[in-house]
Amino acid sequence: MELYSYVSHLACPKCHRTYRVEEEHHLCLCGSPLRVHYHLEELKKIYRPVHLTGRENTLWRYHELLPVQTPEHVVSLGEGMTPLIPMFKIGQEMNIAKLYMKDEGSLPTGTFKARGAAVGVSKAKELGIREIAMPTNGNAGAAWSLYAARAGIRSHIVMPVDAPEITRSECAIAGARLYLVNGLISDAGKIVAQGIQDFHWYDASTLKEPYRIEGKKTMGLEIAEQMEWKLPDVILYPTGGGVGLIGIYKALQELRELGWIQDRLPRLVAVQAEGCAPIVKAWEEKKRESEYWHNASTVAFGINVPKALGDFLVLEAIYQTEGCAIAVDDTSILEEQKRIARLEGAFVCPEGAATFVAARRLRENGWIQEGETVVVLNTGTGIKYPRTIQAKPLMLQPGERIAMKSREGMADREVES
Repeated sequence: MELYSYVSHLACPKCHRTYRVEEEHHLCLCGSPLRVHYHLEELKKIYRPVHLTGRENTLWRYHELLPVQTPEHVVSLGEGMTPLIPMFKIGQEMNIAKLYMKDEGSLPTGTFKARGAAVGVSKAKELGIREIAMPTNGNAGAAWSLYAARAGIRSHIVMPVDAPEITRSECAIAGARLYLVNGLISDAGKIVAQGIQDFHWYDASTLKEPYRIEGKKTMGLEIAEQMEWKLPDVILYPTGGGVGLIGIYKALQELRELGWIQDRLPRLVAVQAEGCAPIVKAWEEKKRESEYWHNASTVAFGINVPKALGDFLVLEAIYQTEGCAIAVDDTSILEEQKRIARLEGAFVCPEGAATFVAARRLRENGWIQEGETVVVLNTGTGIKYPRTIQAKPLMLQPGERIAMKSREGMADREVES
C-alpha cells in the first residue's frame, strides 16, 4: 500500500543533528530551526506529475511531500491552489509583458497564513498537542486560531496592539486566549516564550516548529504545476519572517530532486519596507545573517519583523538563486495598491503591493530583463487592512441627481440617481 506521506526525519541545517517526526521537537539543540526531510529517492521511483490528475484542488494534493503521516489527522478548510493571474495592464505599464500574480487572498482566513496553519495544526494534532501559543503580527494568529479551533486545540495568541483589528476579531471568535502588547512582534515573542516555559504550551512561533514552512512551500509547488513545470525567471515575495520565501525555495529544490523540473531555479527576491529592512541590509553587505532593526515601522504591517529567526535561510535562498533583496517606501506601496485595483480590479494587501513596487523598480534598473516571466506574491486580501485606504465618497440627499463628466472631458450632465 502506498504511503500517505513520505516524510523521513527532521534535521538541523547548521549542525546536521537529526530528530524523529513522531516526537515533538522545536529548535535544534544548537538553537537553529529544524527542517523536514522526505524519502525523495524512494518517492522518485513511483511519483510523477500525472499522479496529481483528479486530486482535490487543495494543498493536500501534494500529501506525499507533506509531513502529516495519516489522513485522519488532516485539518482543512479547503486551502490551496490559489489562482495565478496574468496582470497584463499593469505589466504593460511596467514593461513586464509576462507578469503574473499568485493571489493568496482567496484562501480561508484571507491570507497565505492559512497554508502554514493547515499543515502546522494538522501535525500538532497528530502529535497529540492540546494547547498552542504564538506571537503574531495578526494574520498568522488569526489563521492558527481558526484552524486550531477546528482541530479542537486551545490557542494562546500575543500580538502588537497596532496589529489590524480584524485579526483580533478572528482570534476572539475562534475562542483563542488573546493578549495585546504595546510593542513589536519581537516583544510579543518574549512574552510567548515565557508562557511556554511556565505552562508547557506547544510553541507555534515562526520556525520554532518545523511544519509551518511545509504548508508555505506549497505555494512553490502550485506555481510549478500551474506553469506546467516550466518555471518563471523571477519570483518576488514580501519578506518579514521569510517562511514563505524559504518554503518556495525548499519546494523547488524538492521538485528538482524528484526530476519534475529541470529548469534553472527562479531568481528569488525578498521584498521589504524601507522602515524595516534587515534582510536587505544583510544582503547588501553580503552577510549570512541579519542584525536587529531598531524602530521598525511600515504600513505593510505583516513584514514589520525586525529580526527573523530564519534570516540565514532567507539569505541562502537569495544567494543560491542569484536573487536579490530590495526595500520600498510606504508611499509607493500605497500608491501601487491603488494602481493595481484601478488597472486590474484586484484589492491586494500592502505587503502584496510592495512586491509590485519592487518589480517596477527592478525592471527600471534592468535587473528584471525584457521578456522575462515574473511572478509576484500577493499574500492576502486588502480588505483585512480597512484603515489603509480612506474612501472619499460624494454625499447625496435622497432624490438628488448625480452630476458627471464624460471621460472625454465634456460638460457636466445630470443623470437620475
